Order: sequence, then structure tokens, then C-alpha cells
Amino acid sequence: MKKKLGFLLLLAAFALPVVMGGGQKAKSGDHAELLALHKKYFPVQAQDGVIKVAVVRNLAAGDHTQQFLDGTVSEGRTLGFVVDTFVTDSDDARCQETLAQVIAKDYDGIILSHDQAGYTYDSLKPAVDKGIKVVTFDSVPYKNGDPNGEILTGVTSTAQEDAKLARISLENIVQSFPGESPVRVIRAWVGPGFPPMDRRQVVYDEYVKAGKIVEAALVGPVDYADMRGGTQNSLAAILPRYPAGTVEAICGAYDELAKGTLQALEEAGRTDIQLHSIDISNDDIDLMVSHPNIWKSTAAVDPKLIGIANIRLLAAKFAGETTPDTFNLDAQGVKTSDLRPGINMSNIAAVVPDWGQEKGVFDSYQWLKEIKAAAVK
Repeated sequence: MKKKLGFLLLLAAFALPVVMGGGQKAKSGDHAELLALHKKYFPVQAQDGVIKVAVVRNLAAGDHTQQFLDGTVSEGRTLGFVVDTFVTDSDDARCQETLAQVIAKDYDGIILSHDQAGYTYDSLKPAVDKGIKVVTFDSVPYKNGDPNGEILTGVTSTAQEDAKLARISLENIVQSFPGESPVRVIRAWVGPGFPPMDRRQVVYDEYVKAGKIVEAALVGPVDYADMRGGTQNSLAAILPRYPAGTVEAICGAYDELAKGTLQALEEAGRTDIQLHSIDISNDDIDLMVSHPNIWKSTAAVDPKLIGIANIRLLAAKFAGETTPDTFNLDAQGVKTSDLRPGINMSNIAAVVPDWGQEKGVFDSYQWLKEIKAAAVK
């Protein structure tokens, strides 16, 4: 039914955006036991002998993105899948074109990260109609982009616990200024139309309504392909309006925005404004440790675990398991005061208990255990 193309032919035919980390079979990809298990548990996808997954990430090719992709690729390898990854740099037109080209090819599954709500449904419906299994991250396929409307049937939409992320970050701001009510903040944000940002916005609005914070200004990028630089320029332009003592903190909706605000504050010599953010990466940890007088905290989910969870969900769909329409990964707080030089994403669990804990994340399937055992032989 399908015709498998080599990765280099695929790349040449697509002329696609940045391709990272994929195109590799598991070491034991042609092992008889593994192939037999694939055909037993994934009969539709394994009928031509190779199970292929495309991961499309519509964000910049930064550290956080790489860890997410590493999670998909490494977990895919443990299952004997070929995983190809595509990064479209927040360029919505490129993302839609990439999805269309991926769907036209021979992939058995698609993982889509950070599409905008306005086109996710229409972009993914041809995949679902074709029988391709789909899991999304921070991309909810609402028909016509309406969050109160129909969701594309058969797709599992994964996310971080965005409400909890926002609550942890905002609570860190409030607790850092016990004598201030409300705390004056500059909000570094993007949207509306980005589902995770929109969910975080709900909690932010609750804090404003409760009188815990008051918004002094809103900054963010004009060009979503340059989140960090655009946010840096936006904040740098307004900082002179807010001398020391007029703003307490910056609320960064996610880490690329936070890094832009940090650079603007550093270049302006402003250490009077604290930064509290969402998301984490190796780059973020280095900046937090080197700027502890500014960047005070973040709230995050292990990005590699997100990738792992998405692959396991996709495999569950291949196996015909009942999968949820939505799945949220638990969020945790990370304070700069808990970090130290030498801490990175591979050892952060030493200072953040249960960080990256895979146990319980779609790992109880017997077929999963059998296939993993066969793939490492």
C-alpha cells in the first residue's frame, strides 16, 4: 500500500525546513523478532516492514526544541521506529507546507508541535482521513480555530499543565514582593491564537482581577520567527519609561521571551527588575545561574519527557489502544537559588525532585515492554 523512500530522497524531494535528529532506524531495525512484534501489534503500520514517524516542530531550533526532538527520536529508536524531525521556525506558511508534504508521503504517524489554532484542524484532517495517526503538542485541532468548537476526531492533544505553570510563575512573583500589593509587572507574551499562551493568559487574568498583580506594560515580538530578538527590542524601547522603583518584575510567558527580556535588562544595566519565566533548557539554566540577581525562577516540564510521551501515545494509537483526547504533563517550579554551576538538563533531577520521571507516562502496556526488549537485543 505504501512505498518507503530513503531519508535522503525524502529530504531532496521535500526541500523542507531544518531537519534534525531523525532518519535513523533502531540498531536492530531488521531483527526478525522485532519485525514480528511490529507486525503483531502494529499490523497496519508494519505491513511494509518500516514504521516511520514525522515530528514537525513549529518553533525555532533552540535548546528546548532540541530536547523535545531528542525525546521523540530516542524513544522512537527504543521501539524500532524511524523518526524524522522537521523544524519550521514559527513560520506558519512553512509549517502548513511541511505538513502537506509529510502527509503526501509514506509516514505512519505525525507528531505536530506548536501549530496555531487557526489552521491546525485543516492541516491535519487530510492526515486523519488518510489513516495516519496523529498526536499534537501545544496544538489543538479546533475546527475553524474555535476553542469552543469541534476537535478533530482521533487526535490526542498533549500539553504541559499550562494553568499550573502560570500559577507557579506568578506565585513566585507575588511571594518575592510581600510588601507590594499589587505587584507591578511587565508581561512578555505572544498571542492570542497560541493555545498554551491562551491557557496561561486565563491564570494571568485571574491574578490581575484578584489585585495580586497589575500590568505596567506588555512586550513581545512582531516577528514570531525571532521571539528572543523581537522581545529584547520591544522591552529595550520602553525601559526608559520605567525608572527603578516603578516596576518589580517581568512575567515571561516562555523561555525565548524571557531570554530576550534578560538581554534587554542586562544591556540597560537594570538589576532592579526581577524575571520569572516558564520553560527550561540548558541555555536557560546557564543564564539563570549567571544572572541570579535578575532571573529568579521558572516553571517547567521536562521537554525530553514531552517528546517521549508523544511517541508512546502515537505507538498506542498504532496498537489500537484507547487513547485520550487530551493529556497534560505535570509542571514543576525551579528557583535559581536551587541551581548551581554544573547543573544541566541531564542532572537537574539532583536539585528538582522527580524531574523527568517517566514512570506512569503511558508505560504500562505489555506490548511496549516486549518491543523495547526486542529492540535492544
